[in-house]
Amino acid sequence: TDEAPNPEAYRMIIFATCPTIAKSKFWYYLHQFRKMKKTTGEILDCVELVDKNSRTVKNYGIWLRYDSRSGTHNMYREIRDTTLTGAVSKLYDEM
Repeated sequence: TDEAPNPEAYRMIIFATCPTIAKSKFWYYLHQFRKMKKTTGEILDCVELVDKNSRTVKNYGIWLRYDSRSGTHNMYREIRDTTLTGAVSKLYDEM
């Protein structure tokens, strides 16, 4: 626009089952962080993360926050897998 010729661009790594859910989660979290709505912005690109070498097994450390009946908890889990997306899938299966 004329008011902001170079607007800010925000980037997030979101794990979702399909691009539609990833875009929805992007707008949800962006509204929480920056009070921006879908009507005032646009998504430039949505790509799937691909690991360079998926033949070696690696340890992935993931920080997460979850709500339980007793409150909100922060947690760190280490998961061993060949890809980052596989490690996150394992984490979702365990939780």
